[in-house]
Amino acid sequence: MRRGITATALVAALALAATACGSDDETGGKSSGELSGTVTWWDTSSVGSEDKVFKKLAEGFEKKHPKVDVKYVNVPFGEAQNKFKNAAQAGDGAPDVIRSEVAWTPDFANLGYLAPLDGTAALKNQDDFLKQAVASTKYEDKTYAVPQVIDSMGIFYNKKMFEEAGVEAPANLADLKTVAKKIKDKTGKTGLYLRGDDPYYFLSFLYGEGGDMVDAGSKSVTIDKPEGVKAFKAVKALVDDGTAKTDASDGWENMMQAFKNGDVAMMINGPWAVADTLTGKEFTDKANLGVAPVPAGSAAQGAPQGGHNLAVYAGSKNLDASYAFVEYMTSVDSQATAAGELNLLPTRTSAYAKKEAVDSEIVGFFKPVVETAVERPWIPEGGSLFEPLRIEYTKVLTGQTTPEKAAKATGDSYRKLLEGWK
Repeated sequence: MRRGITATALVAALALAATACGSDDETGGKSSGELSGTVTWWDTSSVGSEDKVFKKLAEGFEKKHPKVDVKYVNVPFGEAQNKFKNAAQAGDGAPDVIRSEVAWTPDFANLGYLAPLDGTAALKNQDDFLKQAVASTKYEDKTYAVPQVIDSMGIFYNKKMFEEAGVEAPANLADLKTVAKKIKDKTGKTGLYLRGDDPYYFLSFLYGEGGDMVDAGSKSVTIDKPEGVKAFKAVKALVDDGTAKTDASDGWENMMQAFKNGDVAMMINGPWAVADTLTGKEFTDKANLGVAPVPAGSAAQGAPQGGHNLAVYAGSKNLDASYAFVEYMTSVDSQATAAGELNLLPTRTSAYAKKEAVDSEIVGFFKPVVETAVERPWIPEGGSLFEPLRIEYTKVLTGQTTPEKAAKATGDSYRKLLEGWK
């Protein structure tokens, strides 16, 4: 496996370079045991909802450690992975701490861009973390991140629209088609908005047909097996028969606006979308938002495990303060705040006993979903598996290719990416 510069070499190189910095203006560290200096944090959360809460939490860390200045930077999620890689490779401009999508963590660790956290203050009370959340933080038997939130997916639905059509949440794809037809007949609205530009939204259908992208244990590509073809056929059928509308670009905005404005009755989404959803005119009454498990396919009911970790840059000039910041932001109290204000799921077991989490219906719904969610392959190339799939998934939904050809093309791309895999 090709690797980037190792963590040891990276830190050494950064120590020699005057421009190498995770914090732009101050080295910081400890003075007489007291934390000081600057911690630059790249937050990749949603602007307008999540970012406000996380920024406020970061300000709480500054109050606890008045000599530490947290430089908060919100980096668009779609840009953050490559932006961090470029800065770390250059040894200039990378943050001390990054909010990393779970699939990015092994990738960054493999490249040597993350500081190992075992034995540091960042992993305080580490036995309290959910086992499935911890899985994405490991690489080659070391810990390179701390889980901040964990999530999965469900089907969001408009309760008033469902009541008008006389239907209930669909349990499987056959139900989904029946429900969508009744909604169309009664209300004139489309049943489901199926996001067509992001393959993450395809995974529930892939798992539902008993498939997966790869099998990391046997180092085998599985997307082009019959189960993968069936999954492509399943999503294409939803669009072809009018059950769902889709798109080839701007999928998030189109999907959210359609659902919030009542143009569609359902969408597949996760807890990260709740705060935004509740700003829509259809959900001024929060009780109108229904959430149910994703409809099962022919083989199973499955939704992907997702979430975000906090990781420390190996070249940070202020490691002690960075470790402390990560611990603070992933503490029970911080996670309870995120659960109460954003309906995000904690990664600490004890946080679920906090009032904020107990009072959140969304957290209560998604907790068992997360416990049975399908783990993605925690391999360095895990994040890179999505782009080839995105291309073919979009082409299938827009009629530019067949399910069979899409599965084969994706599998061929994976074997080029994963050298030596079957």
